[in-house]
Amino acid sequence: MAHIDLKNVTVDFPIYNGRNRSLKNHLLAFGTKGRIGTSASDQLVVWALRDVTLSLRDGDRVAIIGRNGAGKSTLIKVMAGIYEPPVGSVSSAGKVASITDVTLGMDFEATGYENIRLCGTIIGLSNDEIEKFTPEIARFTELGDHLHLPVRTYSSGMALRLAFAICSCASPEILIMDELISTGDVHFMGKARQRLFDMMSRARILVVASHQTDILYEVCHRAVWMDGGRVMADGPVADVLKEYEKNGLPQKSIA
Repeated sequence: MAHIDLKNVTVDFPIYNGRNRSLKNHLLAFGTKGRIGTSASDQLVVWALRDVTLSLRDGDRVAIIGRNGAGKSTLIKVMAGIYEPPVGSVSSAGKVASITDVTLGMDFEATGYENIRLCGTIIGLSNDEIEKFTPEIARFTELGDHLHLPVRTYSSGMALRLAFAICSCASPEILIMDELISTGDVHFMGKARQRLFDMMSRARILVVASHQTDILYEVCHRAVWMDGGRVMADGPVADVLKEYEKNGLPQKSIA
C-alpha cells in the first residue's frame, strides 16, 4: 500500500553573513511572520517548515494550498525525497514521480534523444523502459528531427515539451506536482492536459501544490493549508479552500 508519513518535520535554511544586523533582522522577521530566527547554534535561519505532521494513504488526492512563501514547495520536496529534513522523520512506500521542475537534470548540450535517456534514468526508468518509451515520447513532443539536435538550439517551449513528455511517461504510485504545467501552444496544451490527467488518475496518491483552485476542486478531495511553514488546516477540499479563501488570501487594496 502506498503511503507518505511526515512526523514533526522542521526544515530551515541558514542565512550566511546575516548576523549583527539587528534592525534588518527585526524587519525581516516582522515581514515574514517570524519565519526568520536563529537555530540552536545561533545561526540566522529561515524556517521553511515548522513541526509538520501529515499522513497520506492509498487513494488520497491532496491539494497543498497557501500564499507564496507559505512552505508549499518545501513540503512537496520533502514528500518527494528531494529535501531530507534535519528535524523530524519522513517515511514512504511506493514509486514516486515528482513534477516540480521538469527541466531539472537536462543537459542542454546533449541532443533530445540523449536527454530522453539521461532524464529517463534520473526519474528511475530502466534501460528497457527507456527503449520502450522513446518512440512514444518522440511522437508526443512533435519535435521530429529537432530531437537529433542539441537542446540548447530549442526554444524554451520546445525544451519544456521534451521535458514534460519524459517525466510524464511513467506510471508512479505516488505523483507529486508543484503547479500545473504550461507547455506552449493551445494544441499542445490540450494534449499535455489530457496526458497529465491520465497520469493523475493512475497514481495511488496524488499531491498537487497549486493556486488554481478550480483544478484542485476537480482532482482533489483533501486539502492542506500551509502558512508560515505550518499546517493551518487539513480536511475536505471544499472546507479547507473555503476557510483559506476567507482567512488566508491577501486582502485586496482599496483604491
